[in-house]
Amino acid sequence: MAAFLILISDGASAASVTAAEALQLRDEVKEMFYHAYNGYMAHAFPLDELRPMSCAGEDSLGGYALTLVDSLDMLAVLGDREKFFDAVNWIGKHLRFDKNKTVSVFETTIRVLGGLLSAHMLVSDQATGMVMYDYNDELLNLAEDLGRRLLPAFDTPTGIPYGSVNLLYGVSEDESQVTSTAGGGTLTMEFGVLSRLTGDPVFEEVSRNAVRGLWAQRSHIGLVGAHINVLSGEWTHKDSGIGTSIDSFYEYLLKAYLLFGEDEYLHMFKESYKAVMRYLFKDPWYMEVNMNSAVVVWPLFNSLQAFWPGLQVLAGDVEPATQTHTAFFSVWKKFGFTPEGFNLASMSIQPGQRSYPLRPELIESTYWLYKATRDPIYLDAGRDILASIQYGCRCPCGYCHIADVETHQQDDHMESFFLSETVKYLYLLFDLAAGGDNIVENGPYPYLFSTEGHLFPLTPQISLPKECCTYSGSFCPDSSKSNWMLHNATNHVDAGSPLKVFLLPS
Repeated sequence: MAAFLILISDGASAASVTAAEALQLRDEVKEMFYHAYNGYMAHAFPLDELRPMSCAGEDSLGGYALTLVDSLDMLAVLGDREKFFDAVNWIGKHLRFDKNKTVSVFETTIRVLGGLLSAHMLVSDQATGMVMYDYNDELLNLAEDLGRRLLPAFDTPTGIPYGSVNLLYGVSEDESQVTSTAGGGTLTMEFGVLSRLTGDPVFEEVSRNAVRGLWAQRSHIGLVGAHINVLSGEWTHKDSGIGTSIDSFYEYLLKAYLLFGEDEYLHMFKESYKAVMRYLFKDPWYMEVNMNSAVVVWPLFNSLQAFWPGLQVLAGDVEPATQTHTAFFSVWKKFGFTPEGFNLASMSIQPGQRSYPLRPELIESTYWLYKATRDPIYLDAGRDILASIQYGCRCPCGYCHIADVETHQQDDHMESFFLSETVKYLYLLFDLAAGGDNIVENGPYPYLFSTEGHLFPLTPQISLPKECCTYSGSFCPDSSKSNWMLHNATNHVDAGSPLKVFLLPS
């Protein structure tokens, strides 16, 4: 593996990004956002997503102006009060969920429910600078209505929800009994915040029970599989990894603890992290293994794995994060993008996984590593990523998927997460280098990002539910809690970089 890393990382590097150039790059990302956002509003709204080559729209999820909802807090990050207020007003007046539509519980939660909740907390709080004085909880009311329409999915013996639910009629009789681990275990932030804001504990309870249901089925070596039967609790796909179908399950174990301060989530994350680092980590890569035997199933880099270094930064384990990011970025450098799958044994793109659908995960980790280390190498990486997207993905009305990372053939689709995550993390990266002039760095609260990149403020209404070591372990006077990874995970921890450095604005 080391030879592979050297081979594809070889080549001269451009001069490091200066503060002045960082400002220019930030403004370039801002223009990128508006090119895509304005293209969506002009050619696709109120449909869900933009077809950026044909300048048309499509309803890809539920027919509820998905890209607008998903983009709300990015408008706040940019300080664009006019467009933010216009969007909030339209959503409050026109968006409804009483539709005969069968939707993904996971995607609807992270994109729509999360977008509504994040924007509600921004627009209703005078301290954010985005307050609307005639706002009357319209977004929160919509979020509660949507949350209640998702609740029937959780009516299973295991507590793990079905993958899909009809917004009018609940779970259909022919609904699949199988769901992904990420689909069942990546709901705690949004559902927990909904409970804290409405005062109804049911949302937090069902999402917690879903995680407990998955956790109860882990193997004797502490790993989970990719897909599970929600009725029996039997694993139907026993490959274990940190990428497709599992990724954000691990992410939300840590983030639910950071947001709500519940030690149960921290315990699950600690145990999961130890198992991942013991059985999946083959420095600097991560394998897919059988969840029971730890035998390698796929020596595969999956593009969704690229979120992991950012999560390690949040947990305080910086050194292995830097090594893995270097390896992952070397794949980007080889092709100009990360393919969905890259086989580490054959050093070639995995068949059927040649595309780059504007994913944010590598950029997300780049942002967190720069925030943690201030190493200019991450600004250089961000500049390269931005250049690739500008050169290869820009279309007449937005930004296109790349169908094949070797030929750079474009595909006529733009996921809503391009605006809620990909552009957001690029903007925050360069803005931080230029001085940090945004609500995340200079706002009234620390913010935690959801898996969709939505801003969740750590306010007393949401966090600090009890007297305990709360959303960052380093807030505890007991250093053994704040540095648990020094003793319980790997031997790669940067002991001089406590977690609070990475959670709090710089």
